[in-house]
Amino acid sequence: MRERTASTPLENPASKQRPDFLSEVWRLITLATPIVVALAAAVLIGVVDTVMIAPLGTPALAGASIAASVILIFYSALYGLVSVCGVLIAQAFGAKDGEAVSVTVKASLVVSLVGGIVAAVLMIAVLPLLPIIGQPQEVVGIIRPYWIAMSFVLVPYAVFYALKGLYDATDQAWLGVAFSFIAVFVNIPANWVLIHGIGTWAGLGLLGAGLASLLAQTVSLVVAIAYWRMAATMTAYRTGAPVKPKDIIVQFREGSPLALGYAGEGGAFSVAGLMLGLFGASALAANQIVGSVSSVLYMVPLGMSAAVAIRVGQAIGEDARLRLRPIGWAALATVIVWMTAVMIMLLVLGDDIANALSDEPGVIALAATMFVIFAAMQIADGVQATALGALRGMLDNTWPVVATLICYWLLALPFAYGLAVPFGLGPNGVWLGYGAGLVLASLVLVWRFTTMTKLKAH
Repeated sequence: MRERTASTPLENPASKQRPDFLSEVWRLITLATPIVVALAAAVLIGVVDTVMIAPLGTPALAGASIAASVILIFYSALYGLVSVCGVLIAQAFGAKDGEAVSVTVKASLVVSLVGGIVAAVLMIAVLPLLPIIGQPQEVVGIIRPYWIAMSFVLVPYAVFYALKGLYDATDQAWLGVAFSFIAVFVNIPANWVLIHGIGTWAGLGLLGAGLASLLAQTVSLVVAIAYWRMAATMTAYRTGAPVKPKDIIVQFREGSPLALGYAGEGGAFSVAGLMLGLFGASALAANQIVGSVSSVLYMVPLGMSAAVAIRVGQAIGEDARLRLRPIGWAALATVIVWMTAVMIMLLVLGDDIANALSDEPGVIALAATMFVIFAAMQIADGVQATALGALRGMLDNTWPVVATLICYWLLALPFAYGLAVPFGLGPNGVWLGYGAGLVLASLVLVWRFTTMTKLKAH
């Protein structure tokens, strides 16, 4: 971020005062709400795919589950990579430096484009490994075209979220909502036509779902870019200031640990999902149902994670570090309340949701029990996501990454496999073991935030 110029307004001394807890809760909710809605819109594309793919049968639904498990790793890595762009923009915005915002946006577009292309190539390269890791042959045989189409989705996804960071960090988060829902509105009719056909055309089946997702994400990206380039409200953030190599290097340097950390978390979740392939296509189909629903509900803590990162980044940009801890506690309290409500809802409605999304008794029974386990994981999952966001806003990236990688990969996944296979708990054992890693990660990250804010306050 560039240094402030002489024309930058002096900081209001009142901004350094410790804010009221309830007022900070309201500010976070106000910022997080459009972010959550936008994130939910992105996940809603996956839910729509699940609903429209389901009539194609269990193998097709299982194929979507495998692709979703793997693409989550790349989504997570790209989200981590570009999320630092939003933090840097928030700091420049807090410092009232429009030129720095403009330069950061341009650099983030380069970073996200490169990251998206690399992620797409890597996902395609992973495809031949599916038979080696024990995925059902009837699923692997039909997945290739869909897999490649979904790999290309990673490119517009990465660039879109880099631009969305601009709108969120400059207090225009509802623009991100509007652009995100464009993708949903395009995806629904595109899915219907491309999957099931129209008139005498039979459609493309599973491949059609992937092409519909690619089309939807690309359209929303084009609209988001057009707004940034032409809207009057964006004039201050598209100056002619050139992007220097060091601006791009800074974002890669700060974003790489986050990309690794989010990929580590998403990768652990994906490996847990792939473990279900050891128990057949029905287990994968049940996991796709539960994962699609829970991923939408998880958008609240993920949105709060983004909101608290922005609020912390803005406070640092304003040199108001005494606000950091109240911001973090307000975010954690809000997420705990929400995830408690989600837990209760999943416990009450899990059976009904499973019956609504499948008509196969084996899939329904397994999905119903998975909903119970996912319900028990909700609070810890929300806490770790929010604490990680608060640390991200402080650009404290490396330590949390190491800690979460240890929690998920060295502890949670071996425990999950042990419960599932040697102890004979099957698919449910996978998620019980993974949940233990979530609890540990949440405790470690909250401790880190408490320690860091004490140091920053002094």
